[in-house]
Amino acid sequence: MELWAARFCCALLGLSAGLVSALEITSTGPTSIEKASGESVKLDCQFTLGPQDSGPLDIEWSMLSSDNQNEDKVVILYSGDRAYEDYYAPMKGRVHFNSADPKNGDASINLTGLKSTDSGTYQCKVKKAPGIRSRKMLLIVMVKPSKPSCYSEGPTQEGKDITLRCKSSEGTNPLQYTWEKISDSKLLPASTVLDPMGGTINVKNASTSASGTYRCTAGNRVGTEECILHLNVTPPPNTAGIIAGAIIAVLLILIIIAIILFCCCRARHRKKYEKEICNEIREDVPPPKSRVSTARSFTVGSQRSSLGSMSPSNLHEYALKPQYDKIPSSEDFERPPSHAPLPPPSGARMAGPNLSRMGGVPVMIPAQNRDGSIV
Repeated sequence: MELWAARFCCALLGLSAGLVSALEITSTGPTSIEKASGESVKLDCQFTLGPQDSGPLDIEWSMLSSDNQNEDKVVILYSGDRAYEDYYAPMKGRVHFNSADPKNGDASINLTGLKSTDSGTYQCKVKKAPGIRSRKMLLIVMVKPSKPSCYSEGPTQEGKDITLRCKSSEGTNPLQYTWEKISDSKLLPASTVLDPMGGTINVKNASTSASGTYRCTAGNRVGTEECILHLNVTPPPNTAGIIAGAIIAVLLILIIIAIILFCCCRARHRKKYEKEICNEIREDVPPPKSRVSTARSFTVGSQRSSLGSMSPSNLHEYALKPQYDKIPSSEDFERPPSHAPLPPPSGARMAGPNLSRMGGVPVMIPAQNRDGSIV
């Protein structure tokens, strides 16, 4: 009885071993793949079936969670002779089976347009009752370095310390930077200190020999990018000359301002003086000639009227009087009052009745002011 039982157990174990070993995954490729973002990748999963595997074929690709508390994410399925390629929304339209009919033993998938979020551990599980097998693969999606920016820090003068920097805004770490001089001797200055991880190069006590064209290359395991920098080390400026030039410029400006102010003040004073002269009334200005001619005509007319009114008996006395001998000239009227000649002394003034008895006619002489004008 015991012998029969032992033989039965051995047969059962042999049958179980034959059933389990019928389905096999035959892929032998690498289990870790590194790709750059934007590229495509094939995750290989080849399998073989045995005569014992008679159940329906199911293929499942999933992204395993790094945290045991979260569930795995199913990416693509094949079940019931149908492929479900849009099962995972973040990879919709980007993941496909490599074979149009995975039943032929090819459960591989192609993933296009890789993103950094596609990084993770993927598992290919093939089930065909009673057999079941799986294979895991690590996908690392790396971002290529973006085009770096090259620039210098500090004054690019002789004797100064100059820092050249190179930095990429994007790229999967670790990023490494290398500097090289591509002009002249193509040798970096002897005082150069490199930092390949930080992307800097320090030139101590720079000289004119450090001038030239430099190239920085940023790279990681999936790509490289570079930038060019032109460095020109100049002699230090002449500080004394700059100060002297500034002082001279300030003095010239002050002189120009002083000249402008002087001219403005002079013009203003002259204008004010001319205005005062025009408004001033001078007493020594001679009278207009029109007044002289008026006075002369009036005097001549008066004398003629006086002569016409005299009788023949009085003409002799009139002729003997010196004040009626000549007509005043314009010089007599234009002579200033202070220099006017005094009238000659005359005898006793004759009264009006006596003059009438003698046959004379009184004549009224109009009054005149000092400048000869008629009042």
